[in-house]
Amino acid sequence: MSENPFDALGGGGFDMNALLQQAQQMQEQLQAAQERLSETTVEGSVAGGSVTVTVSGVGDLVSVAITPGTVDGGDAESLADLSDLVVAAYRDAKTKADEMASTVLGPLAGGLPGGPGAPGAAPGQLGF
Repeated sequence: MSENPFDALGGGGFDMNALLQQAQQMQEQLQAAQERLSETTVEGSVAGGSVTVTVSGVGDLVSVAITPGTVDGGDAESLADLSDLVVAAYRDAKTKADEMASTVLGPLAGGLPGGPGAPGAAPGQLGF
């Protein structure tokens, strides 16, 4: 039985090397895209720019900027409000970073289940 079982598919065989080469190219493209994302920054702000947060394209917090006079440093309630503003600004920036990642990585994920932005995907999960 020396017959190739893939001959029935109408093409004279299955080229495993070509498939592996294509997978390697996709992996290299994905790594390059991830590197670009980690080097890119996105800003989120609230309260008219009183609090601005910068995150990397992969969602890591890079910096927090607070406009002087935004809060009274001696007032506990004012500091609690500042905390809420920082969290809100981070969420704004993280949403923008996630959208950017989805745009950059989406074509590389090729609609694979669990890819970036897919239901059930963990934050930062690439789906592979």
